[in-house]
Formats: sequence, structure tokens, C-alpha cells
Amino acid sequence: MRKWTKKLPDAIRINVLLFDGFSNHCLANTLEPYRAANTITGRHIYQWRLMSLEGGLVRSSSGMLVQTVAETAEHAACDFLMVTSSYGHQKLSDSRKLSKLRGICAKAKCLVGLDTGAWLLAAAGQLNGRKATIHGDVFDSFAETFVQVDARKGRYIIDGDRITCGGAMASFDLALNLIGDQCGEAVRLDVAALFLHETSQPFGDMENKSIRSKLVLRALVLMDQNIEEPIAIPDMAARLGSSAKNLHRRFVDNLGTTPGKVYRYRRLVAVRSLVENTNLSIAEITTRCGYENASSMTRAFKQQFGTTPIALRIVSGS
Repeated sequence: MRKWTKKLPDAIRINVLLFDGFSNHCLANTLEPYRAANTITGRHIYQWRLMSLEGGLVRSSSGMLVQTVAETAEHAACDFLMVTSSYGHQKLSDSRKLSKLRGICAKAKCLVGLDTGAWLLAAAGQLNGRKATIHGDVFDSFAETFVQVDARKGRYIIDGDRITCGGAMASFDLALNLIGDQCGEAVRLDVAALFLHETSQPFGDMENKSIRSKLVLRALVLMDQNIEEPIAIPDMAARLGSSAKNLHRRFVDNLGTTPGKVYRYRRLVAVRSLVENTNLSIAEITTRCGYENASSMTRAFKQQFGTTPIALRIVSGS
């Protein structure tokens, strides 16, 4: 299907290696953005597997049990190996576990240490000579123990094919960053909007570093406020105290596409949300999302998402 975002990858394989005592908050903050990206794009771009060294149930720090598969040669190959632990990470650094961890790491294109997972990666010699961070509570100990690692404080640090992250909330930020790099800024914004949306701001943070232009942020707010009665782009620019040409340039610079295509996509996302989450008729949804008739809305929807609103409603059961 045609997208106005950057070309989407076919599949990104993620293996999440869990150890007893892992943070389920960190795990959810890592995987939920990927699940949302799959939903938004209508494709299974992100594919993940929960693993452990022995397989079976792994207990989180809060006592939640998670079923995992054992690491095998068949399972280990992946694009990202995400190692996550929490309390008791030092006790996990025995020679047998670290030897097995090194073998698993060798089959991954990129290694990611979540929470105190960076400790295990460092203990296995996977962060030597790399910039890395870890949960703030153990940062000083981490820096003193692994002098061969360039330990730096930060929410997350990306050093080539080595990524480390400082905790559960930072894991969410990291996931959004990777989604933006892999799927484009527009998909990242839509994922962020699902979790961070506020009525007064488009995606929670008006100082969003990925979008440098406040004009673009203000335009996104205006778009979302005028779904039912769309505003012509020149009129939108005038409301924002800008020229249409300048608005166009800012969107291309920040999102890689035009304001008209972004606006169209936002309206189609609204269509999808109403189809999936309400019992409104297709005719009513057509009106609420600014389309003159259901036929034109359906054509645009199918072009964007590869299915029709009616077919999606059947699948979603709404």
C-alpha cells in the first residue's frame, strides 16, 4: 500500500532476553510502542519473542510471571537483542550465564541493555570501548566496575550497534526514537499521540526535539482540532501567521512530507479510530472526518491502510 511516510521496513526481529527480577514496567514501555506502530501502519513490522536462558516462566520484580521460550540457535538470530533485568543483576553475572549470553549476543545485529541489562552486557564484554548508560541508582557502581566502558549519564545512549537505556520511562523514549528512525517521523508521532496526547498540545511536549519547528507543532494541533471541517492549507498557514510556502517547507524539513498529506493522514487515522472503537455508521464517520461522501473516504482509506472501513469493522468486531 502507498504511504506518505518513509519506506517501511519489511520486518524487524526483536528478541527480548528476560532474567528473574526484570522490570515489567520497562518491558511494557519497550514493547507497547512497537505494538502501536504495527497497528498504525497496518503491518507486522515489529516481531518480538520473549526469551530466557532456560525457557519457561520468568518472574518480574513485582511478581508477575511471564512465559518465555528457551534460547536456541533457531530463535537467537535477530535484528535487536534486548537484555533486561532489574534487581539482583549482580548475582546474574556468573560465568555460565555470561558465557551463554555472549553466544546469544553474537547472533544479534544490535545489542540493547534495558534498565540494568547494561550491567550484564558489560560483564559479558559486549560494551568495551563503547559509550553506555544504566539505571541512575547503580550508575556510579557501573562506572567503577567496568572501567573499559565509557559510562555516561543519560536517558539512553546509542553508540552504533550498542544501545543502553537508563530505566522504564527512558525505555519508552528509546522505543519512540527507534520507531522514528526505522519507520519515519510521522509514524513516531502517531505512536506518541496514542500514549501522550493532551488536548492543548499535539504530542505532549511542545519542545519535542525531533520536530524543531514550533510552526509545525502548532499546525498539527490545528489539524487535529479541525477534523470534521478541514481547513485549506493556505488558510491554515494564514491562521498561523505564515505563508503556505513557508508552512510547506517546514513540514518537508521536519516530517519529510507536505502538510496536505499529513492532514489527510490525520483524518484517516480518525476514521480508523471511529471504525474500531464506536458503533457509528460509516455515513456518520464520513461526516465527522470531513469527507463529502463515503465512497471518497473509503477509497482514501483503502489506499492508506490496504483495507476498507467496513472490512476493518468486521475484523475488529465493533
